[in-house]
Amino acid sequence: MNKQQIYTKVADLYGEAQAESITADILALVEKWRGKAPQYPNWVDQTSSFLITYGDSFCSEGEPTLQTMKRFADKYLKDAISNIHILPMFPYTSDDGFSVVDYRKVDENLGDWAELNALAENFDLMYDCVINHISKSSDWFQRFLAGDEAYQDYFVVSDPNLDYSSVTRPRALPLLTPFTKANGEIAHVWTTFSDDQIDINFHSPKVLLESIDILLMYAANGGRSVRLDAIGFIWKVLNTTCIHLPQAHEIIKLWRIVLDKVMPGSLLITETNVPHKENISYFGDGDEAHMVYQFPLPPLTLHAFLGQDSQVLTQWAKGLTAEAMASLEAGRKTTYFNFLASHDGIGVRPTEGILTNQDRQMMCEQVERKGGRVNYKNNGDGTQSPYELNINYLSAITEPQDSVEQKANKFLAAQAILLSFIGVPAVYYHSLLGSENDVQGMVESGINRRINREKFELANLEAELAESGSLRNRIYNEMTRLLALRKQQVAFAPTSKQLVLELSPQLFGLQRGEGAESIRFVVNLSEQQQHVTLDAGGTDLVSGEAFEAQFTLNPYQFVWLANE
Repeated sequence: MNKQQIYTKVADLYGEAQAESITADILALVEKWRGKAPQYPNWVDQTSSFLITYGDSFCSEGEPTLQTMKRFADKYLKDAISNIHILPMFPYTSDDGFSVVDYRKVDENLGDWAELNALAENFDLMYDCVINHISKSSDWFQRFLAGDEAYQDYFVVSDPNLDYSSVTRPRALPLLTPFTKANGEIAHVWTTFSDDQIDINFHSPKVLLESIDILLMYAANGGRSVRLDAIGFIWKVLNTTCIHLPQAHEIIKLWRIVLDKVMPGSLLITETNVPHKENISYFGDGDEAHMVYQFPLPPLTLHAFLGQDSQVLTQWAKGLTAEAMASLEAGRKTTYFNFLASHDGIGVRPTEGILTNQDRQMMCEQVERKGGRVNYKNNGDGTQSPYELNINYLSAITEPQDSVEQKANKFLAAQAILLSFIGVPAVYYHSLLGSENDVQGMVESGINRRINREKFELANLEAELAESGSLRNRIYNEMTRLLALRKQQVAFAPTSKQLVLELSPQLFGLQRGEGAESIRFVVNLSEQQQHVTLDAGGTDLVSGEAFEAQFTLNPYQFVWLANE
């Protein structure tokens, strides 16, 4: 462990006067957790893929839901998925898990750390570290309200009369929430996301030490990967945007130093639902996140399918490719965490500077027409703008009147883009299982995001998956086949090169890898047949058919062409 590296970061954050003692405390945590994690591989490759799910997505009466998940995963995922991302599995009070009561406990309805370690026997796991905020019912915040001196600097108390107009607001809710402390004092506490999600104060070294201990605990208990939720907000300075501040990046670099040394092979993934340039800033110089969420991919793919036009997606992909190739040439072990659907909606902010306001308005109208909702954010000037589209991705891509075959073909065409793109693919459990809008769940809860968070009773799900020709059956079987096929192709490794193909606007294409092992991916985004001209033919890994250099793709057909 390089003590000087840690000392330098700590001194930059908290000053020279405290640096020595804080560094000593960090080194003590290093010794506490050293040697307690499994031996993880050094990096991700073409065999790496993630399933995004909740700890209670699958249930069966009489057993903890994590046991049910293990039964489901061992039976249905083993040949296709290598990593399971379990969204916050801790005791919570709101926001479907993102208002955590205790970071170190597993929600008793799900099971315990024993169930997670059992699940980790056959899969690498990713845990959430929701470290920007904590539930108002947490022991930390209740001790703050009670006047416990040890917790008085754990939270951000601010004067409500000051000017907060420069602060980035992800939701149309008040930034400060008043709470009455035990001594009768009114404390206006920073609450970026809701009045039940109290922002934690990283200006306090004690909070930094808590975060390091929590991260190392997760890695030691099967969490090879840790997703840093809403991490851009962790450092506040008045009269700034209070997002992506330099100190936030320095804290992530410090976490990376500790994890790389204590638990090599563990991975940090940053979640920042913001424009692309800000998002990829969390790669740093290869010394921050191992992976960043690829937030523009979901809305740009949806935009391409809604308009049956790939031009915007293609132009963006060219810029991304140049960026990715430069990173590879520099020898950085960083890549993109690619996804189309997740527990949240489809982010709109990541399209800033890429799509026009008219494009975004079109997408909002289409989503609402198909039964979805649009969430808005405050802009700080009294206006609001779209923040995310709440809809199931399959329902967004397809039309309600489409046949089962049409829905499956359109949706799988979109998923093929995800599986072909440079980076590591992450598939939301509803995408793997062919789900559509859960309008009832959304309406009954009053929470827009519930449209895409339905839970499954395992026996019922298995019966639906076994129904030949059903939407679930078609999509699950084809998705797992494609994922298993992808694992065998070195061209799909995150370290393999990517080239965007020059094709007509109704087509989108990539070449992955080089030479004999390269694969050319082409997908038809339209309802009409499209003619394709490449420099050579090949064998389609998807269908097993041989293709000449010139060929025709049916509506929503795609190919993975390997060299003959």
